Amino acid sequence: MSRGLLLILWGWMVIWSVLSGHLDLLLRGVFHSLVGASGAVLLAAGLLLVIRHRRRREATRWPWLISAVLGCLVLLIPPNPSFSDLASNRPQGLPEPAELAFVLPPEQRSLTEWVRLLRSQPDPQLVDGNPVNISGFVWRQPEGPPLIARLTVRCCLADATPAGLAVAWPADAEPKANQWLAIQGRMTVAPRNGEPTAVVVPTVIKPIPRPERPLEP
Repeated sequence: MSRGLLLILWGWMVIWSVLSGHLDLLLRGVFHSLVGASGAVLLAAGLLLVIRHRRRREATRWPWLISAVLGCLVLLIPPNPSFSDLASNRPQGLPEPAELAFVLPPEQRSLTEWVRLLRSQPDPQLVDGNPVNISGFVWRQPEGPPLIARLTVRCCLADATPAGLAVAWPADAEPKANQWLAIQGRMTVAPRNGEPTAVVVPTVIKPIPRPERPLEP
């Protein structure tokens, strides 16, 4: 395989990752245009090499062949990370938001905004009875009931930080790890690990598809 074809393959793989939305699972959307541009450069460089050396025979090198196989595997087996497992292995320190959104009505706060609010206002009684309208994935805990959570990132999954809320799951609910749910209900205060904790009491739990852009800033 020539270097030109290899560059074309990887350039197309990068552009495909952007256009298909698979890059949304790995990287914040603000960086997608940069990644897409790098894919276009790779594609153009590959085409240029192919045109320049179209009459020259290049020996196939094993590193190039392995790289081509890896590129094909990325196309055939797209990434599908387990957010629940990733959240369990990441530190829990939310990055500061670009601007505070605490002035929003409770029912308009996202899950991440709720978590930031509760960490800045440790007294859960202040939000007791507030309406809640959030969505997130089920974060399985080693001990205790699962949380409803989102992952926040500055750049990509490598710096992901989980934000989770406790939920008083109904007796007949069977939340599965990584399952995406939309929850409507209200906030209440209940003891968790011996401390009063803000807990979401659902009135409606609806399974939803994974959002196109599941990572939050």
